[in-house]
Amino acid sequence: MAIALAFGLQALRYPIGNLAHAGPGLFPFMVSGMLLVIAVVTVVRSFLVPKVHLPLHYRNIVIILGSLCGFAVVSLYVNMIAGIVFMVFCSTLAGTSYSWWRNVKISAGLIAMALALQYLLGLNLPLF
Repeated sequence: MAIALAFGLQALRYPIGNLAHAGPGLFPFMVSGMLLVIAVVTVVRSFLVPKVHLPLHYRNIVIILGSLCGFAVVSLYVNMIAGIVFMVFCSTLAGTSYSWWRNVKISAGLIAMALALQYLLGLNLPLF
């Protein structure tokens, strides 16, 4: 809530304009307003829902962090497609069930999204 409020107050320093002629502060103000609403709903809901103990599984945390670091290293030295495949196959080791076919489908979907970002939006991604 504090971050959304801070960005929303900073956005008010810029002219907001209106929806027909948006000023530079309109978009950050709208985004921070939506984040503030989500944060308030989350805090209110936390008082209404009974508390549940959340156990920490350090092995799973290490697996997820390792897969993210491995994604960065493989993307840097090989390419991003190999990094995506590495990240998906390694991060699913933290789950309860392992399915290589599901991992292939998730990898294909993420690669398709990366290709769309590269070709449709023109982002400079090291895919090949």
